[in-house]
Amino acid sequence: MLTSIASFALVAGLLTLMPGLDTALVLRTAVAQGRAAAFATALGINVGALIWGAAAAVGVSALLAASQLAYTVLKFVGAAYLVWLGIGMLRRRATPDAEPPAPSVRRAWLRGMTTNLLNPKIGAFYVAMLPQFIPADSSHLAMGLLLALVHDIEGMLWFTLLICGAHAVRGWLGRRSVRKALDRVTGAALIGFGAKLALLD
Repeated sequence: MLTSIASFALVAGLLTLMPGLDTALVLRTAVAQGRAAAFATALGINVGALIWGAAAAVGVSALLAASQLAYTVLKFVGAAYLVWLGIGMLRRRATPDAEPPAPSVRRAWLRGMTTNLLNPKIGAFYVAMLPQFIPADSSHLAMGLLLALVHDIEGMLWFTLLICGAHAVRGWLGRRSVRKALDRVTGAALIGFGAKLALLD
């Protein structure tokens, strides 16, 4: 079991360090709304990963992978959600005089979890990788949750480094011109991720 956990931790750690949607979302939230909202977003992402891990362990993700219709529906819903988030950030940039909404920890948490749950690529990763690291004599659900928790711990450590780094330079990043540029880049990235997800076979 320890060998399985260590091997999965290595694979999941490499995935965590790859720049992607989760990293962009947490970093932008840290700059725009502060550490509390950024940590809430990170926790939401990790809860989503935990749910995907449990789903993969009990076979729900396998069913999703086997059903082309279910996968396609989830893919397009997730793509539309990402594009909607990206357009929202670009619209905020277009109206710089408007007061930004008050930071909401609950909304940040929900946004992080929803973004993760609507990304079928995460489900595909878990359904492809988890079975390879679950010993035959162990409980699939318990082991799946344990491996997902290992992935969450690695993700939280990475997000903590990002959030603390962003906070250390928030005075510079918080300037209106820099914040506008960050919203533009993050918004465009979210739309790009959404388009890529929609075109994914």
